[in-house]
Amino acid sequence: MSRIAKALVFVFSFGFFLSLAGAGGGLYLLWHYSRGLPDYKQLAKYDPPTVTRVHAGDGRLIAEYAVERRVFVPVRAMPRHLISAFIAAEDKNFYHHPGVDLVALGRAVATNVVNIVTRRSRRPVGASTITQQVAKNFLLTNEVSFERKIKEAILAFRIERAFEKSRILELYLNEIYLGYGSYGVAAASLNYFNKSLDELTIAEAAYLAALPKAPNNYHPIRRYDAAVARRNWAVGRMMEEGYIDRSTAEQAVEERLVVVPRSATQVVQADYYLEEVRRELVERFGERGLYEGGLSVRTTLDPKMQSIADQALRKGLIDYDRRHGWRGPLAKIPANGNWVGYLREVSVPSGAGDWKVAVVLKVTDATAEIGFDSDIQGKIPLAELAWARAALKDQKRGSAVRRATDVLAPGDVVLVEAVSRKPKVKDKGPTEYPPNTYALRQVPEINGAILALNPHTGRILAMTGGYDYETSEFNRAVQAKRQPGSAFKPFVYLAALDRGYTPSTIILDAPFVIDQGPGLGKWKPANYTKRFYGPSPMRIGIERSRNLMTVRLAQTIGMKPIVETAQQFGMFDVMTEQLAMALGAGETTLLRLTAAYGMLVNGGKAIKPTLIDRVQDRNGKTVFRHDTRACQDCTVTAWEGQEPPAIPDTRDQIADPASAYQIVSMLEGVVKRGTGRRISSIGKPLAGKTGTTNDSRDTWFIGFSPDLAVGVFVGFDAPRTLGRKESGSTVAAPIFKDFMATALADRPAVPFRIPPGIRHVRVNAASGLPARAGDRNVITEAYKTGTEPDSITERRVIGGGEVRAATPGERPSSVSPARGLY
Repeated sequence: MSRIAKALVFVFSFGFFLSLAGAGGGLYLLWHYSRGLPDYKQLAKYDPPTVTRVHAGDGRLIAEYAVERRVFVPVRAMPRHLISAFIAAEDKNFYHHPGVDLVALGRAVATNVVNIVTRRSRRPVGASTITQQVAKNFLLTNEVSFERKIKEAILAFRIERAFEKSRILELYLNEIYLGYGSYGVAAASLNYFNKSLDELTIAEAAYLAALPKAPNNYHPIRRYDAAVARRNWAVGRMMEEGYIDRSTAEQAVEERLVVVPRSATQVVQADYYLEEVRRELVERFGERGLYEGGLSVRTTLDPKMQSIADQALRKGLIDYDRRHGWRGPLAKIPANGNWVGYLREVSVPSGAGDWKVAVVLKVTDATAEIGFDSDIQGKIPLAELAWARAALKDQKRGSAVRRATDVLAPGDVVLVEAVSRKPKVKDKGPTEYPPNTYALRQVPEINGAILALNPHTGRILAMTGGYDYETSEFNRAVQAKRQPGSAFKPFVYLAALDRGYTPSTIILDAPFVIDQGPGLGKWKPANYTKRFYGPSPMRIGIERSRNLMTVRLAQTIGMKPIVETAQQFGMFDVMTEQLAMALGAGETTLLRLTAAYGMLVNGGKAIKPTLIDRVQDRNGKTVFRHDTRACQDCTVTAWEGQEPPAIPDTRDQIADPASAYQIVSMLEGVVKRGTGRRISSIGKPLAGKTGTTNDSRDTWFIGFSPDLAVGVFVGFDAPRTLGRKESGSTVAAPIFKDFMATALADRPAVPFRIPPGIRHVRVNAASGLPARAGDRNVITEAYKTGTEPDSITERRVIGGGEVRAATPGERPSSVSPARGLY
């Protein structure tokens, strides 16, 4: 063998052994780095944390709950131009490589070698494919090392063999972080542009595709020029890869990069409502289900009614607070020199809302001059200080305000609100204030709640659990257990009507004393007026809220049927059979009481109050539904002239519909003639009942129209008197009135529905007997068929004795309007 031949054999042998060694080394490295790699098969069950979205009854988005603000969207639902933008910008050979782009990898290695040799201080150039990024994001860490890159490549090859390209793309586009707290392209589209994916323009899709490398470097506001340049680069890549033509690219480059914050679309304020929804979702699905489950929640909230409820409650609490005086300034600071600096150090009290903090600079008899931390100044006229009499113990007030100096002094830090119109006064001067005129304000100490629900379904349409959620998250609509007082009385009378009594049954209104047992003394209930009225029809007991009539009726029929009625209507879990309970001595919540009134107006049908209509999981499957009734004909794809589907009424009948209607009729009398008569000015069919507990500690008004039940509670969180002249009719009823006046403004007047078996008879309101010629105070009374009164001259009186009907020609005693009753 020649020397050349030997040399060639040596070279080839050496090359062969070198190749074997390289292959062996490669196999060793592959074996070494493959040990302990995460199981890529778990990607088949990709279940990322996604945002739970809560919607109002009209579909409006009102809240989101998430650990990561991600919205999962299947790749088949993503627009083509968005996918093309990411492939062009991130991995142009995605559909051709086996997981690692060897050409791009070689180019990156060469570039990095040059950078090292020339000592250029640059970050190493990468060549990660979309598949490698999926491996890193799902299975590895963000560590920058050759070891991680090798593992990443191994996993990428395995992922490519196990999954289709579309699945890999779906994982990538739903997982990648794109800044603005956005995980995945759907969340980014909402957070940057307030758009769904199919609404994105070419330019917007290109901007999102330009973000994966370093979202913070291309912030659309802080680094606008860099963001636009990066977006234009992505547009250019789309054109180079043939996804768009030059004309489209030029239009995209000319388009302004405009961010539309999502916060601008959140217009529904329902903090108390949403917190109750959140609690219920946690109870049903757990913390993880709520914050990572990607639920779609449709609530019962009516945004318009919620806004009305917030305004009505806030106004009512402020009005009460103003009636009981001024508690003084927030702080005292020097009114000269650097008063602006001192004022800026005063924190705004929670609950102030849009009111501003100001300092009093100078006070005369007629005005107080004030300054703000912006160095702007204004005035408070005496008319806007007239309410601010000094607050005294037990909600009493000091002497009338005659001068501005009676209220304010220089250095007082106060809350004010800009006003433009003067309060109603007798003089005929100008009705408009000059600019920079303000009124004195203070955050109320009193608190309360208002709740509105559909009496036929139990859907809670509005709920406000306090004056200000930031001040107190305690929800007085569902968490505060208080005595309902006279608001419970209708259920005493309902129990009697179910046992043969009628609205004209005569009940003695006279002193009542009962021995409570050894060492407990005697119980002596009294009417609010401290007066007695003698034998009176049952209706007057409700309309005038007569305590003695109610207790005497409860003693006659026994407490057991009253307790049974209260529990059937869901007001109490446990209720003792004590006479005091007939006057509302048990504790319940506003939600329970309002729902119970709803069951009166709906004809005695049981309802379950709910905040949530339906919950769907991330795949659209319904996992909770409040209305569980079956409806086979509700799933048709289109209406073709067929009759609407008949849905069965599965509600339990918990009271005789006729008895329930009789109570509704009597409660309508409360609004027309009784303790709630101030509400009658609305001019719509309304009914309801006031409630006031001992020492005026709790005040209520619970009422309804034929299709809307509303409850109002007002009281101090630490119970104390609201004042000697305050009651349900002066505190809670005005809030109910304001709410109903606005909520029903654009709705037609609908009369209360009359069930079968009811006859209406014109009767004398004072006697309950059929009306005769010449009678005054005649009303229409509702009777069950066969129980109508006749013209007999004597009837038995509950509580003893008999009552004599008026003889021909004799006028019965008239019924005067209630005064000071509750």
